[in-house]
Amino acid sequence: MSVKKQNRRNERGSAGVKFVITLAVIVLTAHAGYNYVPVAYSAESVKSEMTTAVLQGLALPGKVNPVENVKTRIERSLVQNNVSIVEAFVDVKQNANSITAHVSYTKQISLLPFGIYTYAYHFDHTATPSGFLMKQ
Repeated sequence: MSVKKQNRRNERGSAGVKFVITLAVIVLTAHAGYNYVPVAYSAESVKSEMTTAVLQGLALPGKVNPVENVKTRIERSLVQNNVSIVEAFVDVKQNANSITAHVSYTKQISLLPFGIYTYAYHFDHTATPSGFLMKQ
């Protein structure tokens, strides 16, 4: 019995092209993650430090100004997390029996290489005390 080979031109090749496209997508995703993750991590660190500063500022004994203490702690946290204090808006207010801190800033992130796409990461968080220091 003779088996006749069929000429299937549409099933030949293109593995190299698929590999290059897949590799390009993986590299672009890794580049975007490499630039985005540290900024998002530092933003979460700032949120955590804000909550801690507000709680500790509320529990300060003596004649220490809690608003200035909280503002100093938040600004120190911004510097540690590579956020420009000049570009960040820091507002600390003392209400009747609590302290509220508000921080807002925008950071530019280059998601695609060569400046093709730049994402503006906007951080806007208000920290208020909660827990055992506040009557609930």
